Parts: sequence; structure tokens; C-alpha cells
Amino acid sequence: MSAALLGLAMLALAAQDPHAGHEMAADPAAPASPGPVMETPPPPEAGSGPPRAADAIWGAEAMAASRADLKEMHGDFPLFWLQGDRLEAQVRDGSDAYLWDIQGYYGGPTDRLWFKTEGEGEWGRAPGDAEVQALYSHAVAPFWDLQAGVRHDIAGPDTTHAVIGIQGLAPYMFEIDAALFLSTRGDVTARIEAEVDQRITQRLILQPRVEAHLAGQDIPALGIGAGIDQIEIGARLRYELKREFAPYIGIEQTWRTGQGADYARARGEGTSATSLIAGIRFWF
Repeated sequence: MSAALLGLAMLALAAQDPHAGHEMAADPAAPASPGPVMETPPPPEAGSGPPRAADAIWGAEAMAASRADLKEMHGDFPLFWLQGDRLEAQVRDGSDAYLWDIQGYYGGPTDRLWFKTEGEGEWGRAPGDAEVQALYSHAVAPFWDLQAGVRHDIAGPDTTHAVIGIQGLAPYMFEIDAALFLSTRGDVTARIEAEVDQRITQRLILQPRVEAHLAGQDIPALGIGAGIDQIEIGARLRYELKREFAPYIGIEQTWRTGQGADYARARGEGTSATSLIAGIRFWF
């Protein structure tokens, strides 16, 4: 009997208020509350003090040493870094060769002094092509440095070049190194290199690489033709015994094109070559 009376009472309440016993659902389209409104605006002198609050208490000079320590803790200090990117022997039809490509820098995150050297030659002979570069580098964007300096050829005709280039990390982790050279004879040449690391395991890495040599004019003394003079495409498979030391093997194909190919034929040289490679890569 009591249950029946309780049911009649609940029906009567529902008739008076259809929402009785239910929570009001929040409307998802309703705008969020803007929060409390400031009754009084900030005084005119607000924000007129020093940009760092500690300077107002201790003084900018007293805080300078602490800020210098903070910058050093977060990496804003000079470092020395050196990498042998390619130190290798190349086995090819008719003339086995050696090659080196070493670079390094000293400096901080935004300004650095770069050193680069590369060259190659046939075993048992002096290098046929070799150079050194000294460059000043300044960061112009995240992962990109603008570089300028000089290059001197230490093999072949004694030549010095002015250099301007850019080096950095493109999307998808492509490492790019591009430079324009102006020689003391007025010759304009350029070189573009691109490579990317493809990790197979934590230690085994495949590195595709492409390099192109270009010239603004024919240079008969050096056997260089205008336009795209030479293209190199290869891949190197390295195994990191340590992060700082990795032997590798690989294969590379080289082509001479245009007038550069004609100069090569005139000297009795081939216009293309396939090289089997073995070398080491290191850095510290």
C-alpha cells in the first residue's frame, strides 16, 4: 500500500515539473564563461619597470653573471667539432682511387668558423683534385647557416676562390651543402651536395647521396664545361661500432655531361664510372 502511495506522489511531482529528478545537460554549443571582469584597470605605470623583475630588486649588473651561467648551461657556448664524412678507397675499372671529405667548426649555436677540405686521386699518385676552405658561418634560420669565406685549390692550377653558400637540414632530414665559387680568374662554379640517413637498425644505416658540379662557363684549362658538368649518385651502408666511428661500404656512379664530357674524351678519359667503395666515417 505504501509503495502505491509513493508512486502516486512521484507522478504528481512530475506533472508539476517535467525536469524534476534530472540534471540539466550542458549545452556544448554554449560559449565558455569569459571569467571575472576586472573592476579596475591596471595603473599607467604597470610594465614601465625593467624587463626582468630581478633587475628591479638586485640590479642588472648584479644579475649579469647569473645570466651568463644560465646561457652556458643551455648550450650557448663555443664548441669544437670535427667529422671525417668520407675517408674511402674506390675500386673502379682501370684506375682505383682514394678520396677524403673532412669538415669541422669552432663556435656557438649562431656564429661559427668552419674548416672544410676534400680531394681525390689515384693510388700511388698525388691528388688530382684537392681543396681547403675557411668560412664564417651565421645561423639565418633554424637548422640553416649562411657561409662565406675563401677556398684554395692545393692540386692542379694554383687558384683561390671567394665562397658563399648555405648548409643545413631540409625537411625529411636531408643534409644540404650548396656553395657558389668565384675564382681569381673570374670563373664561376658551384657545387650542391645532398644526403640522408635511413636507419635500418640502431647501428646499421643506409645513406643515399647525390652531388652535382656546375659552371657558369667553359673552363678548358680545368676540363670543366658550362652548365651541369658532373653528377655523382651513390649509396653507402655503414655500421656504427660507436656513434663516433663507423666503417662503410657502398657504390657510386659518376657521369660527365655536356662540354665536360667532350673535354674528358679529348684527354682519353671515360665519361662515366662505377666505383665500389669501402671507407670509414668518424666524428668527435
